[in-house]
Amino acid sequence: MPFLENSLLKIEIKSKGAELCSIQSVKNNTEFIWEANPDVWGSHAPNLFPIIGAMKNDSYIYEGKQYNMPKHGFVRHNNDFKVISNTKSEVTFQLKPNDQLNSIYPFDFEFLITYELKDSSLYIHHTVKNTDSKTIFFSLGGHPAFTCPLFKDELYTDYFLEFEKEETSQSYLLNMDNGLVTEKTKAAFDAPNRINLRGDLFNEDALIFKDLKSRKVALKHQHKGEILNVKFDGFSFLGIWAKPNAPYVCIEPWIGIADAENTDQHIKNKEGIIALEANKTFNATYSITVNASLLD
Repeated sequence: MPFLENSLLKIEIKSKGAELCSIQSVKNNTEFIWEANPDVWGSHAPNLFPIIGAMKNDSYIYEGKQYNMPKHGFVRHNNDFKVISNTKSEVTFQLKPNDQLNSIYPFDFEFLITYELKDSSLYIHHTVKNTDSKTIFFSLGGHPAFTCPLFKDELYTDYFLEFEKEETSQSYLLNMDNGLVTEKTKAAFDAPNRINLRGDLFNEDALIFKDLKSRKVALKHQHKGEILNVKFDGFSFLGIWAKPNAPYVCIEPWIGIADAENTDQHIKNKEGIIALEANKTFNATYSITVNASLLD
């Protein structure tokens, strides 16, 4: 299992899915990433590619042919990642298609994800190279789950999410039966830049935002201040999610979104989809920064 380490943090990443599974203080062993208890939710921080969320009937249409695609794509449980470089501060994973992937995703590509540790920040760099002779279509995103509450003497309701700017955005509701995005919205903010965490917040599944002004969200404790923040420049959508009453919260930067209920299923028309021309490269980075005062 590849790992990164400096004087503040130790980072561990699973080879399967190139999934971040630990952000831990070197000095006091505080763990910031959800433990992936399979009885609750058995993931830590899946990587999402080439789609986000669910597709209608778990399928899409490209050039008149229908293809099947699992929820969140084929990266998160993939055993075919290769580590192509690894130092104490940076590791890069590579995935290339094979016959199995080409049967559900008819494009040639190279998917790279690099984890870079600098001080108390972890940068997650995504690179998609179009190695095909035609335009390829994809979305990508992160799904990191953070331990919450962090310490034993705390409650989930002691925590809140603070956005860097005042927001008027509504959360788009999902169809609870099929995971598709509806046209219905609901208010999500308890204050112009704040969402209070509570056990029933996700009873209607994830909070999904399409038009946030903010590109940074901080997880904060009412009395202890900021725990960590996620910066997501270049990511046009954001999801916030946990299983109801579970001791974690996911802050999910996305470029792309689940299918809309009224989708025509053509991947070229999918909301938020990236169209990358032949021989072109696409890059996107988000970061997780832990409050250094919690690491001593």
